[in-house]
Amino acid sequence: MSEELKSAAAWAAQGHKVALGTVLATWGSAPRPSGSQIAVRDDGVFVGSVSGGCVEGAIIEAAQEAMTDGKIRRLEFGVSNQTAWDVGLACGGRIEILVEPVT
Repeated sequence: MSEELKSAAAWAAQGHKVALGTVLATWGSAPRPSGSQIAVRDDGVFVGSVSGGCVEGAIIEAAQEAMTDGKIRRLEFGVSNQTAWDVGLACGGRIEILVEPVT
């Protein structure tokens, strides 16, 4: 079991709300491969990486929202998307990430 999943399970067992972010697909230059994960706890603590740092802030924010409303999010960042520049993904590729609350 990955460190991200171990942490998510432990945090949930301790009573924390938790969300996971998973890289679904990448195109072009991307810092982390498909399957990479980040586990986010309700107090903002996180383990793992989905982008080597360039979109983690946006993913943590989406994870917090997912923990609040229980809804899954599918996010895409890329250089043709203004959001990509806002979060720092100017590496020339695209990345698609699934953010889901852990129940």
